[in-house]
Amino acid sequence: MTDRTRFVILMVTAPILAYTLVGGLLGRVVAREDTYRHLRVFEDVVSIVTDNYVEPVEPERLMQGALWGLAEGLDPESAYLTPDDLSQYETDDASGEVGVGLVLTRQYYIQVVAARDGSPAAAAGLRPGDYIRAIDDNPTRIMSVVRGRQLLRGEPGSILTLTIIRGNAAEPVEVELERGGGRSANVTSRLVAPGVGYLRIAEFDDTTTDAIEAATGTLDRQRAERLLIDLRGTATGAFESGIDAARLFTSADTLVIRESSTEQEPVNGAGEPAIAWPVVILTDPGTAGAAELFAAALTDTDRAETVGLRTAGRVAEQTLIRLPDGGGLLLSSTRYLTASGEPIHRVGVEPAVVVPVPTVELGQAVADPDLDPVLDRALEHLAAMPTV
Repeated sequence: MTDRTRFVILMVTAPILAYTLVGGLLGRVVAREDTYRHLRVFEDVVSIVTDNYVEPVEPERLMQGALWGLAEGLDPESAYLTPDDLSQYETDDASGEVGVGLVLTRQYYIQVVAARDGSPAAAAGLRPGDYIRAIDDNPTRIMSVVRGRQLLRGEPGSILTLTIIRGNAAEPVEVELERGGGRSANVTSRLVAPGVGYLRIAEFDDTTTDAIEAATGTLDRQRAERLLIDLRGTATGAFESGIDAARLFTSADTLVIRESSTEQEPVNGAGEPAIAWPVVILTDPGTAGAAELFAAALTDTDRAETVGLRTAGRVAEQTLIRLPDGGGLLLSSTRYLTASGEPIHRVGVEPAVVVPVPTVELGQAVADPDLDPVLDRALEHLAAMPTV
């Protein structure tokens, strides 16, 4: 192994080793000798590749691949950022650029978590679980979620081509989307049956809690006594906004628990709730982030029940650690647990009543768009719950 290769390895692995040894953000502290043993194995592998691979390998390329694999093995939200990725990440809110309304994660390829209500992606029929094999001919097999989000953004009105795989389909489908700012209101409401209000929450931001109070006030004047809350495909918003919204419904002392590598911190409730109706929450794999915290806080404290499918399991906060090469590690440094201490991140919230949803081929029309088996089952379940 050349001196240059050894130098690159040292520059890349030194900060990782430091965080590991001091019990930092990469997980639990391990014994010093065990850490050195693994690093020696890593150095041996680099040496074998450098000396025996059929083509010359640049040390920087080798290290970037190793760091990519390291972050990939943690969870879909953690990522290694190249210097270029990091630069774009820090200027992600480029003036005038818009996306197509997709929330992304990683599983083999870039994958759709959800498409925002009213967005170009939702209009095209993209659904949770769809794989994006390429973004404008850029393969996503080795691409961070950060880079994927960057490629989705562009000038309003510009055209984006996604290569999509759904389910077990052998052939990918190309979908053209026009970048734009189309979206629905964060909170909408209506009566869906006598005495039953329906609340659709599309996003949790700093206006959502007030919007929920206003919407339920309107439903109350319409003589609602029970409430359905639809969180299917709700994957955007701040964690704190989801927790604030949960405080409207429950007086539990602890709503969720915030956990880092060194401590657990209960997130407290806030006294008497404003909304006391029986509640059923509709969920699916597109229910993620703040929406999951909202659902977990209400279900784990026996304030609501859920109907539909398991949520996404994406409730971790990331910390950016800069590396000497100009890149960075985006690491999940904090995650949330239920009030009873069960993990939500990478697990999700399991519904009390599971309702399977038929798969629709991409580009194929839904047999009857007015049919909603999850909503129908949720109405039945809500009707059987006693009123306060």
